[in-house]
Amino acid sequence: RTLTIINFKEMQRVILLLCLVFSFIACDAIIEVVDISEKTVSIIAPTNNSVIDTAAVTFTWNAIEDTEQYKLQVATPTFENASQILVDTIIAKTNYSKTLEAADYQWRVRAENSDYQTVFTVNSFTVEE
Repeated sequence: RTLTIINFKEMQRVILLLCLVFSFIACDAIIEVVDISEKTVSIIAPTNNSVIDTAAVTFTWNAIEDTEQYKLQVATPTFENASQILVDTIIAKTNYSKTLEAADYQWRVRAENSDYQTVFTVNSFTVEE
C-alpha cells in the first residue's frame, strides 16, 4: 500500500509540472509581438510633390498587418527646416483629415505596435488656394 501512495504522489507532481510547462508555453504564444520594423507604410494620398487645391486635406495610407497604431506628423515647409509642426498624433485608423492654409508641407507616417515600429514614409505636397 505504501508503494501505491508514493506512486500516486509522484504522478501528481509530474502532472503539476506538465501543467506548468504547458501554461508557460501558452502564455509565450499569446504575448509574442510580431516584428514590423522591416515593413514600409504605403502612402495613398497626398502623393509626393502633389498640388492640392482645397484646404481640407485627408491623409491616407495602406494598413500594415500586426500594427496597433500609426504615428502621423505634418510640418511646414519640411521636417528639416520646419517652421511649424502642425500635426503630431497617434491614431488607430489609416486616415486623418486636417484643414491647412495655402503653403508647402511635408507629412510622414509610421506603423507601431507594442514592441516595434517601421521607419517613417515621407511625402511633400503643396496646398494652393
